[in-house]
Amino acid sequence: MAAKAGKAGSKGYRFEQIKCPNHPNADLIEDYRAGDVVCGECGLVVGDRVVDVGSEWRTFSNDKAVGDPSRVGAAENPLLDGHDLSTVIGTHRGDDTLRRLQNRNPSGADRALMSAFRESSNMAERLNLPRGIVDRCNCLFKQVHQEKHLKGRTNDAIASACLFIACRQENCPRTFKEICAVSKVSKKEIGRCFKLILRALETTVDPAGAGDFMARFCTNLGLALKVQRAATYIAEKAKRLDLCPGKVYTSVAAAAIYMASQASDTKKSQKDVSDVSGVAEVTIRAVYRIIYPHRVDLFPAECDLPVSAANLPAM
Repeated sequence: MAAKAGKAGSKGYRFEQIKCPNHPNADLIEDYRAGDVVCGECGLVVGDRVVDVGSEWRTFSNDKAVGDPSRVGAAENPLLDGHDLSTVIGTHRGDDTLRRLQNRNPSGADRALMSAFRESSNMAERLNLPRGIVDRCNCLFKQVHQEKHLKGRTNDAIASACLFIACRQENCPRTFKEICAVSKVSKKEIGRCFKLILRALETTVDPAGAGDFMARFCTNLGLALKVQRAATYIAEKAKRLDLCPGKVYTSVAAAAIYMASQASDTKKSQKDVSDVSGVAEVTIRAVYRIIYPHRVDLFPAECDLPVSAANLPAM
């Protein structure tokens, strides 16, 4: 039901429901073109002067070649001090002094934030990350930027570290190597900013494990679900038995995927696993040699892969 405002003395306004006198339970239709509220049963106009809150698709630009006729800007960004509401002076014939002055003197408070938000969005897009992770990354960067915790560090390094933390907090972890591949700064610098941000914000992230990357790696390799389950079990069992002390979780995950694939019909080479996981082939071979003597114990008992663990190749 639509509603209209009516005076209620000096205390303010009260709202009354608009309904058709002949069909009180009928649905009402809002005709924004005519500005009327019409009864869906009999067509009686029961309200008028309806305000259309949608976009105004009409262009008043002198340039007739403008493809987007929308006269509204982007959505309001609460993370920016100016709330992303500003006037942009467009190009036109004649004196463009005002436009040059505006471009020369942007808002100092929002300039660094907008640049960092743009960089984090670009990195997230290249990593195929959802929008929720970008929003979490932007919130972390805004906290660090406001408190000035990381003076002397570049905004690109801080944004990269915030994206790494956001991925962990949203249970969609990415490795330092993956973040570094889409960033403009080194892996060492991202790691430094990561530790400084955790210390400054007094927050923690859950440590990532080999199982956190199994679904993505196996999907990219085109492996079946039963192979993914076997690889996850192998990696978790190797961790429980402490077979690979000092090895990075992605290295253990890559070796487990390679071992599980060798027991399946869709065998993958070390190069295939290396290309997807980012782990060097020599590292995969080293971890595989460590866990190979325990292969029978590492596979789950209900494993239905065609090749038994005892018959796996040594390398």
